[in-house]
Amino acid sequence: MIVELTALHWIYVVFIALIIGFMVMRRDTTIICIVGIFLIAITATGSLAHAVSSIFNSFGYAITELLSTILVISIIVAMSHTLTAAGINDVMISPFRRLIRNPPMAYWTIGILMMVISWFFWPSPAVALLGAVLLPVAIRAGLPALGAAMAMNLFGHGIALSGDYVIQAAPKLTSDAAGIPIQDVINASIPLVFIMGLVTTVTAYYLLRRDMKRGVLTTASTDLSPSQETSSDQPVLLSLAQKRFFAILVPLLFVADVIAMTNLNLTGGDATAIIGGTSILILILISLFSYKNKGLEKSTSLLIEGFQFGFKVFGPVIPIAAFFYLGDSGFTKIIGDYLPKASQGIVNDLGAALASIVPLSKTVGAITLTAVGAITGLDGSGFSGISLAGSVASLFAAAIGKGAATLTALGQIAAIWVGGGTLIPWALIPAAAICNVDPFELARRNLVPVVVGLIVTTIAAIFLI
Repeated sequence: MIVELTALHWIYVVFIALIIGFMVMRRDTTIICIVGIFLIAITATGSLAHAVSSIFNSFGYAITELLSTILVISIIVAMSHTLTAAGINDVMISPFRRLIRNPPMAYWTIGILMMVISWFFWPSPAVALLGAVLLPVAIRAGLPALGAAMAMNLFGHGIALSGDYVIQAAPKLTSDAAGIPIQDVINASIPLVFIMGLVTTVTAYYLLRRDMKRGVLTTASTDLSPSQETSSDQPVLLSLAQKRFFAILVPLLFVADVIAMTNLNLTGGDATAIIGGTSILILILISLFSYKNKGLEKSTSLLIEGFQFGFKVFGPVIPIAAFFYLGDSGFTKIIGDYLPKASQGIVNDLGAALASIVPLSKTVGAITLTAVGAITGLDGSGFSGISLAGSVASLFAAAIGKGAATLTALGQIAAIWVGGGTLIPWALIPAAAICNVDPFELARRNLVPVVVGLIVTTIAAIFLI
C-alpha cells in the first residue's frame, strides 16, 4: 500500500501535536487551529485570498456539521430550566434518590443505563434522555457533574458504540473492509470491548474518587442549570398534584419516544430529532401552564436562553473542529480538490502510511491497528476511518496467517474510543453540555483512562491473535 505524503500531511501532523500539547498545558487552542487552517490552505492553493477565505469557510462547515447537536443541547437545556423553575424536576427525581444515594452508585448507575440505552439508540439520544433526569440526582448524591459526564462518555460513546452489537453499523463497515463475516468481528470484539470498558471505567472512577477526596473536584464547582441565570419571571406556583401530573407525563412522553424509535427503527440523528421535538413540546406545554398569560413570551425567552447556552458552549470548539475536519472529507468542501489523486483524506493517508512502513508480526500488527484506529479517529467521527482499520487488519492477518477478526475489532475499538466521543472535544460535547462542564476539561479527564485502556486491550489482543 503506497501512500503519497505531501507537505499538507506533515503540516497537519505538526498542528495535531501542537493542539494536543496546548490542551495538556490547559492553554487555549483557538489561534493554533486558525493558524493551522491558514497554513494548510495556503500550502494547498498558493493563494492568500483563498487561504483567508478558507478560515471562514471552515468555521461555517464545522457549524453545519455540529448544528443538530447544538440544537438538541440548547433545547434540552431550555426544557430542563422549565422543569426546574416550575418545581417539576424535584418531583421527577424523587424516586431515583432511593437508588442513587452516594457517588459510587451515581457513577455506575448512570454509566450502565447509558450503555444499555446507547446499544439500542446510540449515545446522543441517550445523553439527552438521561441527562435531564439523572444529573440532578447524581449531583445531590455527591457526584461532581464532571464525573457524570465521564460516565456517560465512557459507557455510551466508548463501550456501547465501540461494540455496536445491536445496530451493528461499526462492525458492518470494518468487516466489509476486512473481507470477513460481520459475526466474526462481533465475536472477536466481545472480550476486547469488555477489557477496554472494564479497565477504562475502573481507572476513571479511581482517579475521580482520588480527586474528590483531595477536594480537587466538588459538586459545588459546577452550576447545574446555566440557563437559570437570566430568568427573572417566576412561574405561577403549581400544586403538588399538578407537579406530580407533569412529573409522570414527561417521562411517559420520552418512553413513547423510545417505543417510536423501536417500532420505526430510528437511530442516530433520527432518534435525536424525535427527542429534541418532544423536548420542545414539553417546554411549550409547561411554559403555557406555569406562566399563564405570559406563557407565549416565556416560551420564546426560554428557547433564546437555551440557544445562548448552546452556542456559548460550542463556541470554543468550532475552531478546533474546523481544523480536524480538514483531515477528512471536509478538506475538499472547505479548500477544494488539492490532495493527491489517490488520497483518501489526510487522516486516512497518515494511517495507511504508518501501516505500510512497520514490520509484520502479531505484536506489531496489534500495536499498529491501535495506532491506525486512533489516528483515523482524530477527525472526531469515529466511523470515518474504521474501514481503513479493516483493510489494514486484513493485510496484517494475511502476512501473519491468522487474527483477521481480532485485529479488525481492535482497530474498530481504537477508532471509536478516540473519535466517537471520549477524547475529541467536539465529539463529547453532548455529555459536556448536558452536564455543564468544559468539554476540554472532560477530554483531559478521559485521556488517562482511555490511554491505559487502549494499552491493556492491545496487549490482550496480542495474546488473542
